[in-house]
Amino acid sequence: MKVGFVGLGIMGAHMAASLVRAGHDVKGNDLRKIEVAGVTWADSPAAAATGAEVVFTSLPGPKEVEALAPALGEALKKGAAWFDLTTNSPECVRRVYTQMKARGIHLLDAPVSGGPSGAKSGKLALWVGGEQPVYDRYESVLRAIGDQPCYVGPIGAGSIAKLAHNAASFTVQTALAEIFTLGVKAGVEPLALFQALRHGASGRKRTFDRLAEQYLPGAFDPPGFALKLAHKDLSLALALAREVGVPMQLTTCAFGQFEEAIKRGWGERDSRTPMLLQNERAGVSPRVPAAELRKVLD
Repeated sequence: MKVGFVGLGIMGAHMAASLVRAGHDVKGNDLRKIEVAGVTWADSPAAAATGAEVVFTSLPGPKEVEALAPALGEALKKGAAWFDLTTNSPECVRRVYTQMKARGIHLLDAPVSGGPSGAKSGKLALWVGGEQPVYDRYESVLRAIGDQPCYVGPIGAGSIAKLAHNAASFTVQTALAEIFTLGVKAGVEPLALFQALRHGASGRKRTFDRLAEQYLPGAFDPPGFALKLAHKDLSLALALAREVGVPMQLTTCAFGQFEEAIKRGWGERDSRTPMLLQNERAGVSPRVPAAELRKVLD
């Protein structure tokens, strides 16, 4: 296909190169003139998009996407598709989607996950929101960029999935800093601690796979690990933190949830039951039948 690519930065250059290797005719543009093997340089974003069947943008954020929209709207032909690979705000992509739809152009939000190494190797997830028939039409092109394209839902759904993923990732890394400072300051050598944690129950499983065991199917009884025991373990961990002088802000916050769950009388239920408190606060109950979860995991 004739492909336009705007944003040849640390991620975009690798993704554009992958499209070339897949046999597509790629024209690219960036704020700086960047040479990417096989990519024809275009002097402007509009020039990169002119004549393209599909255009990709990989930009810093919502402001840049919105600023670029008028030029791409003028340059793209009716029926063309625009996949925005930017980590964007759902509000922004929905607004630009409406503008493009009025011109007969299909906008889909398609943020990626995998970092520069994934962009280079092609091991990327692409979470796509928009019209599914358009996604289906261009799925083979998406697979030239990443090995895990996934249609998530209507416009904005891809951005929501990406923001949820990154919020989880950055919160987990903050929690890991807490537990490593606790373990090391309490006397365990860092490499030994790392090895030990990798071999535990959480270390052996992919982070999000554990959601399929209790939380998403809503299966908290009988317990896999009782809440009262998890509450005891958190109490001991916080006591150790006080003893060695390590602040544990996130763990203290989590302990508060476990305390509330114990007060609800959930001590004999599974240790994931404190997650139900957040469901109550948010006014939503994410549920997926176990059979459907198995299809995804398999």
